Amino acid sequence: MMRTTDHHHEHDEDHSTSASAAPLAPTRAAGPARGRSRVLQGVALTSVLTLALTACGGSADGEDSEDAAAEGEDVTLSVTTFNEFGYEDLFEEYEELNENITIEHNKIDTAENARDSLRNSLGAGQGASDIEPIEVDWLAEFQQYPDRFEDLTDPELEDRWLDWKYEDAVLEDGSLIGYGTDSGPQAVCYRADLFEEAGLPSEREEVAEFLGDTWEDYFDAGREFVAESESAWYSGSDNIWQGMINQVEVPYQNEEGEVIADENPEVRDLYDQLLQASVEDELSAGLAQWSGDWSDAFQREETFATMMCPGWMLGIIEGNAAEVEGWDIANTFPGGGGNWGGSYLTVPSQGENIEQAKELAAWLTAPEQQLKAFEVVGAFPSTTEALEADELLSSTNEFFNDAPTGEILAERADAVETQPLKGTEYLTINVAIQDAINRVDVDGIDDPDASWEKFVNDMEALR
Repeated sequence: MMRTTDHHHEHDEDHSTSASAAPLAPTRAAGPARGRSRVLQGVALTSVLTLALTACGGSADGEDSEDAAAEGEDVTLSVTTFNEFGYEDLFEEYEELNENITIEHNKIDTAENARDSLRNSLGAGQGASDIEPIEVDWLAEFQQYPDRFEDLTDPELEDRWLDWKYEDAVLEDGSLIGYGTDSGPQAVCYRADLFEEAGLPSEREEVAEFLGDTWEDYFDAGREFVAESESAWYSGSDNIWQGMINQVEVPYQNEEGEVIADENPEVRDLYDQLLQASVEDELSAGLAQWSGDWSDAFQREETFATMMCPGWMLGIIEGNAAEVEGWDIANTFPGGGGNWGGSYLTVPSQGENIEQAKELAAWLTAPEQQLKAFEVVGAFPSTTEALEADELLSSTNEFFNDAPTGEILAERADAVETQPLKGTEYLTINVAIQDAINRVDVDGIDDPDASWEKFVNDMEALR
């Protein structure tokens, strides 16, 4: 079974920030203490950002923003995305429909770097794109600064999205911070060829049954696989952790905003269960998700057999595993259903083309465009009309062995029972516990108990 040992350098590189000159630009600590440094850094950034936003003289309601162009005048709109939103063709279509509009696309490699970039721009009072994405894991964090974003409330659009998708973006005063893009119901992607080589069932219905219903069933299947294969069961613990923690109703902060992550027995039990499977039972390839080595591993002969797979992951797998045959998707998920990710498009108030940006954000998130993005990169829709469309339910994905991905993900969406409470520190805490997990699984510098103690110290620093 493959365990990667040469990825540390690349792992650290992956977490370098793309921001440079902004006054709040974070720096990434490298090496063994990276996890603790990042959490403490998160605490510091929160304080600095608050001060910076207070000091900035920008408008609370966009009064200082002036549309750069009157109707019909040439306008350039900047749009930031991260990973794969599937918007490239849509930008061209919008420019053809609106001859006076030119769109500049700022595509950032990871969600974390996009979040850092937006923090820096808001802190500096300049530099944000006309349209900025916010991922659901950092939505509550940016909702603390409503005066930095335009209110996107529109009575004609408020019934467009799933109720929970819309309501999560509504602020206490009733204003709307963003238009929903995709959602992330999860299935399990797998390499049918590796299953066959290990003498295991490889057809997607058989695989769904083989994987079972619980996390322990999934790990047991992995133990059976690695006993007959040179490949790992999954790429790394942080991919699996996202599937597990998104099934916990109150994981890291309670309703009062108090940090409970290190005192929550449900979180500790999942941590122990995962690291037992990853390290002791050698189910993990030891790859940090989003690292260069993780991306490269999709092309290796000895790699990994399964991944937690929200719809948006389909495009990432296809991109990394281009010309690799054997990927498929099973209509099941350990522990029931689960939603991982999904984003919103916001319009920062510091922009100069507010009205045009609002119109573009509304157009990009309309059912028709969500269906097109799903076809291109698997970004699963969050609008009710798109979710009921025959075009979605009958869609298949050639790369994934012509799997009926629309039907599978729609059924996985129905299986989602829990939307975790994600507080203002959700991302910071989730990064800290992923660092704790990776110190054991990826870096191999701590045992589970020692790494957990460092995580506890990180949480103490947050309180």
